[in-house]
Amino acid sequence: MAQNIFNCPLPDEKGYFGEYGGSFIPPDLQAIVDEITASYEIICKDPSFLEELTDLYQHYVGRPSPIFYAKHLSEKYGAEIYMKREDLNHTGAHKINHCLGEALLAKRMGKKKLIAETGAGQHGVALATAAALVGLECDIYMGEVDMVKEHPNVVRMYILGANVIPATHGRKTLKEAVDAAFEAYLGDPVTQFYAIGSVVGPHPFPRMVRDFQSIVGVEAREQFRQMTGKLPDNLVACVGGGSNAMGLFTAFINDEEVAMHGVEPAGRSLDIPGENAATITLGKPGVMHGFKSYMLQDEKGEPQEVYSVASGLDYPSVGPQHSYLKDLGRVNYATINDKEAIDAFFELSREEGIIPAIESSHAVAYAIKLAQEPDVGTILINLSGRGDKDIDFVVENYGKDYGIPQV
Repeated sequence: MAQNIFNCPLPDEKGYFGEYGGSFIPPDLQAIVDEITASYEIICKDPSFLEELTDLYQHYVGRPSPIFYAKHLSEKYGAEIYMKREDLNHTGAHKINHCLGEALLAKRMGKKKLIAETGAGQHGVALATAAALVGLECDIYMGEVDMVKEHPNVVRMYILGANVIPATHGRKTLKEAVDAAFEAYLGDPVTQFYAIGSVVGPHPFPRMVRDFQSIVGVEAREQFRQMTGKLPDNLVACVGGGSNAMGLFTAFINDEEVAMHGVEPAGRSLDIPGENAATITLGKPGVMHGFKSYMLQDEKGEPQEVYSVASGLDYPSVGPQHSYLKDLGRVNYATINDKEAIDAFFELSREEGIIPAIESSHAVAYAIKLAQEPDVGTILINLSGRGDKDIDFVVENYGKDYGIPQV
């Protein structure tokens, strides 16, 4: 099945999805990135690489992840709701899919160390896991605020042998972690491999992460047909950088009868700058972190401060393919605020016995709204991660509102 994930015709050879994407980095670094592109083109066609990756997906990650029919939510809201259970993967989220691919590529290129940013910590845990597996050093840059908020994942990264390096400037969250990781990479791009954590960054990273993640949609397409005899009417996935959404959407892009919904964080307010991370909803084209895409900008055109209750979604840009799909009108991009996401966190936990990541809860919340519309048909949610990492934060900040005693 892994051989099917490298067949998407976009981006073009310069890394553009329409006007979005590309590579806006210094010439010296571009030469290094060009080597990564060339190596990636080779491994895409290398049977031994594909066999190794497929074996790890099956025997290490636990793929294929199942599709679950959410009977209680379906009965409650009047539409058939299904979930692609990426939360059941080893390490607890979809991130392991591309981290294994990037780690194997780095190893084949002779790199010594993997570095990356992380927000909610799921990418950091997955990359630390992959680094341990293939025998590479690993540095993870994480906002100081997120290190406190997602403490369980910080501990997991340390246990796995990674160095966790706090980003202490700005809002001390995901954007600042990316800044710090890029700065570290510029210091030594020869022996280090920057394993970007989403479908963002300069070419070839948006394509590469998309390709590795598209195993989600490849599986889901086959599984859903086997379960129901047809394709889903609606796909729903949360969007920060957008890797889990592109992972699901890619296999269905040419199926016009399948509606696709990307769900951004409205945070505390869509009306107040810095109180949300609704990049596609409120942003405009701009360049940051080496690529062009929709971007939340201040009056000077610099990246705007952003916020979300979900640490993995508070990023002021978005994957360039998402911007392209927005302009085409192929994907409906909507928003869910903090309260709606936390409500969905508890509702899925108590109706179906599944504790979701707060990031994934945004998709669940939107699917619940969608299910109440007339004649909506079937809904397939990408449940991109589990909520183990979030339970302390949720209970401390919201527990009393949902009847949880302080323990």
